[in-house]
Amino acid sequence: MKALILAAGLGTRLLPYTKTLPKPLFTLNGRPVLDLAIDRLICCGCDHIFINTHHCHAQIEAFIGRHRYKHMIQLVYEPKILDTGGAVANIRQLMNQEPFFVINADIVFDIDLKKVYDAHLASHAIATLVLHDYPEFNKIQVDGQKCIQNFNAPIGKGLAFTGIQVLSPDIYSYMPTKSGKSDAPGQTVFSSIDIYKTLCPDKQIKAYVAEQIFWKDIGTVPSYTQTSRQCLSAHILGLPDNRIPEIQIHPITGDGSDRLWFRASHKDKTLVISDHGVCLPSSETLSQLQAFVRIGSHLLSRKISVPKILGHDALSGQVALEDLGDVHLASVVNQNPSTCLDLYKTIINQLIEFSQNGIQGFDTDWTCQTASYSKELILEKECAYFMTAFIQTFLGKDLLFETYEKEFSHIADNALKFAFNGLMHRDMQSKNIMLRDGKPYFIDFQSARIGPLQYDLASLLIDPYVKLPDRIQKELLLYTMSRLGIESTEKKTEFTHCYRFCSLTRNLQFLGAFAFLSRTKGKKKFESYIPDAVHSLKSIVQGMTSLPALGRLITTL
Repeated sequence: MKALILAAGLGTRLLPYTKTLPKPLFTLNGRPVLDLAIDRLICCGCDHIFINTHHCHAQIEAFIGRHRYKHMIQLVYEPKILDTGGAVANIRQLMNQEPFFVINADIVFDIDLKKVYDAHLASHAIATLVLHDYPEFNKIQVDGQKCIQNFNAPIGKGLAFTGIQVLSPDIYSYMPTKSGKSDAPGQTVFSSIDIYKTLCPDKQIKAYVAEQIFWKDIGTVPSYTQTSRQCLSAHILGLPDNRIPEIQIHPITGDGSDRLWFRASHKDKTLVISDHGVCLPSSETLSQLQAFVRIGSHLLSRKISVPKILGHDALSGQVALEDLGDVHLASVVNQNPSTCLDLYKTIINQLIEFSQNGIQGFDTDWTCQTASYSKELILEKECAYFMTAFIQTFLGKDLLFETYEKEFSHIADNALKFAFNGLMHRDMQSKNIMLRDGKPYFIDFQSARIGPLQYDLASLLIDPYVKLPDRIQKELLLYTMSRLGIESTEKKTEFTHCYRFCSLTRNLQFLGAFAFLSRTKGKKKFESYIPDAVHSLKSIVQGMTSLPALGRLITTL
């Protein structure tokens, strides 16, 4: 039995990602959809598979060269795309007198291909197209004898073509040889559907109607990422393909990140999926996803309270996590402030574990952006961010970073001076701390790097989402130093010095972030946090005589 997989297309619906990666190599659970199609065909008895190629053909050739069944596969390069019919006509001399499969390379399915082939043999049709009910694509009308009548069915009367078909060799006698667009000697460009339309009146084109199946076309970005979520969830939940439609996937409200969040459930089992977006090789989104997965796995191995990473697909950007529920620190503290002191002490104990245990065995190659909390990072991602996003864009002030550069440099130096270094989370705020059965868990750890514990402590205590009173902030600062064994006046002064400047850099960072999210990203809810963040900034710089110019600017905000 032979088959042709149609893999030559440009993948225009998946742009811009298909500019550099051909659609057949898009992955589901880490496997290219082309590989899944090959396995399906081999399992039903195919012993020779043709694959037509054109766009990014070298990548497909390289993949097949590494494939375990490469001896069964023959690539047919098309210098110019021949369309579906032209691709079939192009391999005429390579086919024998048996019916053969033709399958699109951008679909995933659980259809029993052996049953399809047997049905075709029994029907004596020239072509058998596998159809199913899929409202988005229901365009094919079928009569009572399962013969296809037309490809323009009235609304509610049609079925969808799955991209799976079996053709008898007789189909070649109905194909053009010299008419139509010719792109190369002996090659003609035409659509298979155009041929089928001429044969429908004679009931030569049959339908195999598949029911209760899993089928997806991954030809668009939404369809691809949604399918990847479904397949990843099914893999983790231990469900076969035909039960994937049973999985319920619902969006979860996100926050400032561009990532999307979902909860997948099946019966009493749930998991959470973080969607980073399609991650092409060498992209910034891929480095962030890889940091998330590698750092998260490391933290769990160090027995730090983070959600377990259950699986991921790097290309589609889907990461599956243990479901910690929907309760974060901010919601608990804002509802019941009287209980916050003991809860914060518990979190600080875990913050210290994150810093001290997390640094053990930590590989800086896992990080994205920078390996450590450095002066360069502070100047670019916090000080300059504050000036461009908040001062210039949000407030509309015509002020330059360079005017305050020396003072920003002073801030960066002192935020690193007397640092109690370990593994730094870098976004240790209340909405990144989940509570399950009263136990805190840290999430969003993909920006972790070597850096001062004081920065994470500042992120926690001056967090604008909860507005801890000054007296509680001071008590928790003292508690942290006590837990770290810092007892002498000199060491306490040094620790507090670094903490104060880390509070300043952190405050600059989230003012820049709130401004960027509200104005550039259109997430207006973040504007409501800006007044308290400005108040906090004024409080921090009060009395800092080493920042005369910046201090004057901040007092006018």
